[in-house]
Amino acid sequence: MMQMLSVVDPRFILMVLLGSVAGLFVGAIPGLSVSMATALLVSITYTWEHSDALAMIMGVYVVGVFSGAVSAILINIPGAPSSVVTTLDGYPMSKKGQSYKALFTATIYSFIGSLFGLLALGLLAEPVSRVAIKFTKMDYFLLALFGLATVGSVSTKNYAKGLISVMIGLVISMIGLDPLMGTKRLTFGIQNLAGGVSTVPALVGFFGFAEVLSVVYNMKQEQNVLAMEKTKVSLKEILKSWKLSLYTSTIGLLVGALPGAGGPVASFIAYNEAKRLVKKPEVPFGEGAVEGIVASESSNNACIGGALIPMLTLAVPGDAVTAIILSVFYVHGLQPGPLFITQNKESFYSIVVAGIIACFALLLLGLIVAPRICKVITIPKNIMIPVVTSLCVIGSFACNNRLFDVGLMFFFGLMGFMMRRFDYPVAPLILAMVLGKMMDSNFRQAVSLASSSDNPFMAMFGHPITIVLSICTLFVLLGNIPWTKPYIDKVKGIFSRKTA
Repeated sequence: MMQMLSVVDPRFILMVLLGSVAGLFVGAIPGLSVSMATALLVSITYTWEHSDALAMIMGVYVVGVFSGAVSAILINIPGAPSSVVTTLDGYPMSKKGQSYKALFTATIYSFIGSLFGLLALGLLAEPVSRVAIKFTKMDYFLLALFGLATVGSVSTKNYAKGLISVMIGLVISMIGLDPLMGTKRLTFGIQNLAGGVSTVPALVGFFGFAEVLSVVYNMKQEQNVLAMEKTKVSLKEILKSWKLSLYTSTIGLLVGALPGAGGPVASFIAYNEAKRLVKKPEVPFGEGAVEGIVASESSNNACIGGALIPMLTLAVPGDAVTAIILSVFYVHGLQPGPLFITQNKESFYSIVVAGIIACFALLLLGLIVAPRICKVITIPKNIMIPVVTSLCVIGSFACNNRLFDVGLMFFFGLMGFMMRRFDYPVAPLILAMVLGKMMDSNFRQAVSLASSSDNPFMAMFGHPITIVLSICTLFVLLGNIPWTKPYIDKVKGIFSRKTA
């Protein structure tokens, strides 16, 4: 009981709140990531008590994941890869003058998703980790492939164009050093590409600078499009999607528990499920559907609790931020693993309680501070365009402190502008960039391990989870090919009648 009381003292709560405020502003500024903020905190907090360090880092983590939605909704630049899906409906709502409603929705369901994931962390850490540990290298590859197969149908009406965007993203992800051989590939002799293409300049270019070019090209100066919504938003109306949020939060929890998968995969899968379940949304998905924001924000925030599960029980980080948090544990002499929860209950409860406090801080900051930030969209476009361009340059430079990334941002911005002109979706490309390296290394390791067995095919595809993921991926692919789609629809009809 004393251990539980020690994590709710005023000093502990203050540390969480300070971290939450920092997380809001870091996540909302394009180019500044939660990973960057957490990494900086490691060097600041290494002399602190481990409970204070964990409190502040959890505040940054929880609110930082949510705040990526602020820039995604207001200026179409996702603050993190997991917020890419939020741009699909959040920014169209903002252009219709519904930015407050979009932010209100993102806040409420980020709170629900975060709280869901952290409560699950406290209750289900060990059972979920048992499922995650059964995933093979091939399973991780197929999980990512499934996410990429679904994304083409999520973000565009032309599935072929969605897959082409995926292929481009996979090619970009291959640039840099080979993860197994250590040789350079696709660098074209450019030394700055040896480390690969950084995600931040790509995000800022494809979503930020491409939007600037689109506005300049179309020469639209309609100031009323981005006018601030004056009417109040009904909480009862927003909470109509609470059942969907629990379902998508469950997806986020389970995907988050898989090392390396994280928010981008969870949000795309959840978005696709929302499209499947919500047959008649008030506004079509991709044009400002509230359900799209609900699915994206609840799932990627539920990943927080999910990602902490393998980190605490297996010492395997679930995403980039938990990889940095793992280093905090080692700095403070803590050893995550199967015995961590039983041997370090106080530290475990510190993480859970700090996360829950940060959830309520998220709710307050999202409802009180985010609407004030929202006023930026009332600035005329002829003033806003230079400001956004400056943010794009600063954000891309701040990533690695080199001008080369600014050049990459301009290149990807021009590329994103051309893709928009010819109706090629950008979101699948970004997801493929994020997942490409993980897919590459896992597939090649799976092939390497299977080649030494008597039956390589069974070694790769004979695992039960592998079979399920393979069937799901084929089902999605065949369901979007014109000459096989009618047969898949018939199969869906048979199953729906049986379940009914």
